[in-house]
Amino acid sequence: MPSLFASYLRVYEPLTAFDRDRQVFWRKYAREGRALGPVDGPVRQRSAVLEALGAGWTRLPDLPDEAYVLQWGDSLLVCPWNLRLRVAEAALNARDGVPSVLADAFVPPVLAGQAKAVVEDWRSGAKVLEHGVPRVHEQIATWGVPLRWFVFVDLEERVIDLAAQPRTLRYRTEISKARRRAHRAVAVLRKSVGDAPITEAVEEGTRWLEEFHPRSIVELDYGGLVNLLPDDVLAGDDSPGVVAAGLSALSRGDADDASAAYEKLVERWRAVQLLERCN
Repeated sequence: MPSLFASYLRVYEPLTAFDRDRQVFWRKYAREGRALGPVDGPVRQRSAVLEALGAGWTRLPDLPDEAYVLQWGDSLLVCPWNLRLRVAEAALNARDGVPSVLADAFVPPVLAGQAKAVVEDWRSGAKVLEHGVPRVHEQIATWGVPLRWFVFVDLEERVIDLAAQPRTLRYRTEISKARRRAHRAVAVLRKSVGDAPITEAVEEGTRWLEEFHPRSIVELDYGGLVNLLPDDVLAGDDSPGVVAAGLSALSRGDADDASAAYEKLVERWRAVQLLERCN
């Protein structure tokens, strides 16, 4: 289940990316003002998952359709939540580290099998594209921002508001730009470090971006992490620029500068991750 101290990578798609029935539904959903913003949405998601997990554990429940809505120029874009996947992930997580007898009592094997199938369908990009499995429009990371996410955005695309309550920091960019950056990064990483974990992680993110409509918008949102960081740290955060500098160094064969950029990012975000252990 997502922590409130989490960051989010979202894709908002135009209505034309959905079938006719979904277009009508989302248009009405937006017109009626039912959508929550990214500040309040994670709390609603968490509540919905917790309520679903207490519903008897006989099957994965059918949950209402919810989404974030974004007006981008003249276009209405939608980022569906896909709560069914969130419940499936929570059901599997509930079994982790628990003796099998207790795990089966709490999450029966039949339900665990259903949950596993839902999660595996999501992870299989081929199934998403070929068999109509609903796309997952939002990825969640707790206690930090995965470094690979910074590949998709540019420092100039930052939208920050430290005067509002709650404060916000996010990046938004056209998916075409995010894809170009992702493909360039994969090419540099594959040439420089080969089949390293970071290369595979960026490739996975690149494949995910390819699932969506070409006029989509990508959003990297610091979410609840802004509550862990003071204003000066947020204002001075240049992580996308550091990632871009590191990739540039790799492309010209400057291993020292590339290592320095990587170490700077790891140290910066390790400090956030360690806050999870604070009492």
